[in-house]
Amino acid sequence: MKNIFFVFTLLTFTHGASGQHNQYPMINRITKMITLFIFVFVNNASAQSSSIKALVESYASQHQFNGTVLIQKDSKVIYHKSFGVAERAFNSPITNDTKYQVCSFTKTFTAVLILQLVEQGKIDLQKKIIDYLPDYKGEGGSKVSIHQLLNHTSGMKNTDTAKDENFLKYGIGFYHKPYQLKEIVANFCSNPIINEPGTKFDYNNGEYMILGRILEVIYKMNYEAILDRQILSPLGMRNSGLISHYKLIAGLATPYYKDKSLDHLIPNIPLYVEDFSAAGAMYSCTKDMMQFNNALFTFKLIKKETLQQLLTPGLDDYGYSVWIRGNKEFRRMERYGRIAGANGVWFHYLNDGLSIIILSNTNLTDLGDYANQIGNSILSKKP
Repeated sequence: MKNIFFVFTLLTFTHGASGQHNQYPMINRITKMITLFIFVFVNNASAQSSSIKALVESYASQHQFNGTVLIQKDSKVIYHKSFGVAERAFNSPITNDTKYQVCSFTKTFTAVLILQLVEQGKIDLQKKIIDYLPDYKGEGGSKVSIHQLLNHTSGMKNTDTAKDENFLKYGIGFYHKPYQLKEIVANFCSNPIINEPGTKFDYNNGEYMILGRILEVIYKMNYEAILDRQILSPLGMRNSGLISHYKLIAGLATPYYKDKSLDHLIPNIPLYVEDFSAAGAMYSCTKDMMQFNNALFTFKLIKKETLQQLLTPGLDDYGYSVWIRGNKEFRRMERYGRIAGANGVWFHYLNDGLSIIILSNTNLTDLGDYANQIGNSILSKKP
């Protein structure tokens, strides 16, 4: 935009300052064309910016949204704003730097870490769990491949059995006591096979916990250290990491939850979020998540052909850690994260240079619908 105005100003100054327009008829026509282009371009950009702002803020107001919205188009941030309260006990406002639990966004980090080792020849996607975890005791050890863990088709009995409508009363499985990842895999992710591997999609946190443990064995360090060394530090994601009840994370929003039995929000039920580990224990902010988005889609973390593997949909339109949805023109990657009151959505439109990241600390808003409406509004106006 600045370059356009510079060219226009230079032409006007050079050929119009001394009243010599008639001596340069071609230049005059070019100047007029540039003026018209600038007028149309600026007005279209301004109109779209106003339209996006109106949509985002209207939806936020009408649907009790509490969180941060970041929209990037063609490598430029076109909208970034926060709404609501981070800590209700102190009425502290959410800002664009607020950190959130990003829950299952963690799975995409885990998938990338696995695929980095695939590129290095240290993991074969068709090999079985037991090839990398010799001590694994579950029935799937010799039957389930790394590929099937990545796309949730292991066929193993699901690690998580609690339903949203019941967990306020009964809690969420084993997450109410702290464990190391090694213990979680041995005690809760070694379940029997109930479906033939590769034949049925079943979203299962346990599969990504197994993947996290494989990373630990290969790297000979814990998942948190691997994540930091391979992704967070190289990308400068200084406001991201793993949650733990044993450390204070400055600026982390408290999640608030409401179900049908309540007429008000409550702070998250007590659980050890770190137990979600490689499947869902991360925190981040919108800026850091967009940094990850940009590095992923410019092949700074994995190669182009490897990224294509991650984005190849299988059962339930699910690739490795993400869904691939939408029509051919507006095809997009979708990633959701949710643990009670903590919620997030991440869309990247594969053919349009559009990325949308929405993070929230309540479960009051349908973030998938929110992101979809934003994407449709922006792309419906493209030339």
